[in-house]
Amino acid sequence: MTAPSDDAPDVPPQPGRTSRGVSPRPPIDRHMLEALVCPVTQARLSYDSERQELVSRAAHLAFPIRNGIPIMLVDEAREID
Repeated sequence: MTAPSDDAPDVPPQPGRTSRGVSPRPPIDRHMLEALVCPVTQARLSYDSERQELVSRAAHLAFPIRNGIPIMLVDEAREID
């Protein structure tokens, strides 16, 4: 039997990572989503869970959600049809 090598440091797994190295999606607070409105039109937003975006159909913009935090900046939004 071979002793473990001292050359390789023990690296603990990073918090929030799965065994595949992909971070799981943080849960989205539904009450927070209901309170948010489009910063351009003040219209209601719809939640796209697949793309992790808040969509403003009125402004034709999709605002990203990163690490569970909606990024409500027009410069960060994606234009949609």
